[in-house]
Amino acid sequence: MEESNQLPTEFSLQNHPNPFNPTTEINLRLPVATDWKITIYNVAGQKIKQFNGTSETGVVTVIWDASKQASGIYLYKAEAGLFTDTKKMLLLK
Repeated sequence: MEESNQLPTEFSLQNHPNPFNPTTEINLRLPVATDWKITIYNVAGQKIKQFNGTSETGVVTVIWDASKQASGIYLYKAEAGLFTDTKKMLLLK
């Protein structure tokens, strides 16, 4: 990942490391101040965890500790203003 002191110019979503055990860092880049929500689901579509807040332009970082979850694929969905994105991550124990 390229580090920069510049503010984001577009929305983006990613996590690292991926695969992970037991924690992963989810980064949501916000080009404008907005309310945001990151929701984690298992493959059955059940909500596992939700993070939310209001942030200025920049990068929102949340750390998910999945130590109490089973190994497998999880989906994480970000919503911020009109932006929505969903990605996969893999928990390997």
